[in-house]
Amino acid sequence: MLLRLYKAVLAIMYPLALNRYIEKRKKNGKEDVARFHERLGKAVLPRPKGTLIWMHGASVGEAVSMLPLIKTLLQIYPDLHILVTTGTVTSADIMAKRLPDRAFHQYFPLEHPLYAARFIRHWKPNLVLWFESEFWPCMLSTIKKRNTPLILINGRISNKSFRRWQQFEFAIHPILDCFTLCLGQSDEDTRRLQALGAKNTASLGNLKYAGLPLPVDEKKKALLAEQLNNRPKWLVSSTHDDEESKIGRFLKDLEAKVPNLITVIVPRHPERGVEIKEKLAHDYGLKVALRSQNEPIEKETEVYVADTIGELGIFYELINIVFVGGSLISHGGQNFMEPSRYRDATIVGPHMFNFSDAMNRARKANAVMEVNDVLELMDIVQKLLTSPEFLEEKRTLAYNWATSEAKVLNGIVEKIKDYIK
Repeated sequence: MLLRLYKAVLAIMYPLALNRYIEKRKKNGKEDVARFHERLGKAVLPRPKGTLIWMHGASVGEAVSMLPLIKTLLQIYPDLHILVTTGTVTSADIMAKRLPDRAFHQYFPLEHPLYAARFIRHWKPNLVLWFESEFWPCMLSTIKKRNTPLILINGRISNKSFRRWQQFEFAIHPILDCFTLCLGQSDEDTRRLQALGAKNTASLGNLKYAGLPLPVDEKKKALLAEQLNNRPKWLVSSTHDDEESKIGRFLKDLEAKVPNLITVIVPRHPERGVEIKEKLAHDYGLKVALRSQNEPIEKETEVYVADTIGELGIFYELINIVFVGGSLISHGGQNFMEPSRYRDATIVGPHMFNFSDAMNRARKANAVMEVNDVLELMDIVQKLLTSPEFLEEKRTLAYNWATSEAKVLNGIVEKIKDYIK
């Protein structure tokens, strides 16, 4: 009854309010206008013959976490095809570059009963793998109506979400009832899923532990290595607004202690590149080069802002000291496991609540360095830059932990096999 009411409200609201919202998103570049028909559930591509698995994730993080699972399943089943959906332009760009043969990307339809039905009617997936915590009742109920197996992979229920859903158990129960199996990314996530009404659950670990190496263009890497010219360097990756300023304020002091230092910044949202450059240059007198504008790294360059998509792997390979952003502000952190897999000494700030389970495991292995503020960050970076023995120790601990955690992939594959026909 509740789902029927929800669908009815959506059908009424779409022409009144959602149309205006969508037009605004298009204007702001948050929708791919050329492929907007996919957001309405309309497909141009034909459905591949044979077994089709559909994997859905909200954005970049979820999509990238799928890649090792996609690669493994396609190797096991030579006739299998995999459909990947996400909702953001950035994730679509990344998937276009990284999906292997027999896997392809479509945009996830807008939440509307007509679009959900149209999407499912065309693709007719044999199995649906739903990643993390983005629940869309229209689509989930449509999948259940067709009796298609639906598995939650890497299920995550944050503290905030858990408290909120506890107040609305009448709403979350029918949503979780759509899932055939729920695999939590930690024991705590699994307990929360059970408490909220999930009937068939298991905890196998976080699939992000098993991530594939990021793509690396060897020609671009060689050019960057030449420009960096063996200078002392450190990487500030996946930053959010204000983190660049927090760090930029102290870079001159760090450079005084580590001569010829260069700081490389890879913002989480590349479109902020020009803004970051202008702020660092204006507020702190730093000499900044912008990658998106093909500005070279010169002898005088102090900060290099790599505001591009899909090149983070190059910098993880070239630079051995990495601070992972989203953690100096109350955002919850970004994926600190990626640089660890590249054998980089990895540092995070105090706000890593999006990765609580991974952080607990990394702490036990002494695999990650935590700082409370920017001053502590500057101190630890200086020590890493000036003490080769300390740097080597931290790089080894990070790498050994990251590689040992990759076994979660095998457990998830074994669970999925039971539902592939």
